[in-house]
Amino acid sequence: MTRNYIFLTFLLIYTIGISQIKTAAVQSDSEITTTVEQWHKAAADANFEAYFNLMTADAVFIGTDPTENWSLKSFKAFAKPYFDRGKAWSFSTLDRNIFTQPESNFAWFDELLKTQMGICRGSGVLEKTIAGWKIKHYVLSIAIPNENVKEITSIKQGFDSNLMKLLKEDK
Repeated sequence: MTRNYIFLTFLLIYTIGISQIKTAAVQSDSEITTTVEQWHKAAADANFEAYFNLMTADAVFIGTDPTENWSLKSFKAFAKPYFDRGKAWSFSTLDRNIFTQPESNFAWFDELLKTQMGICRGSGVLEKTIAGWKIKHYVLSIAIPNENVKEITSIKQGFDSNLMKLLKEDK
């Protein structure tokens, strides 16, 4: 009888614990979705302060051009003229996957976006801060269908060759 009681007690505690972990993960996913959606909306609304307040102080933004690997400071400098004109960029989510671990202050995600460049892929890392979830690292890439890769590779061959040469010289 005592063994059964101990087993049932353990089973109950384990089930409650798993339930709490799943609930915490769902809450995190919802908070992360809200953060990323607010971030994209701030860009669409050309709200410079709101956009950059959703990023960590050490954030990195990697754009679609191979030369676009920006610290927060350099990304702000690049983006400011777009925001000042009242038209930054407008991305709407087509699909998003969020990944979290219990008891972690980091999460990562990937997303497909409808943009002025067609379908793009974004991926990022968020950090949970005192002020909530913030974008720490974001990568934006133009999604190229496999059947168009050869054509695109041909189009960018000259640019790639020149950049590879420059990068080799810098080492």
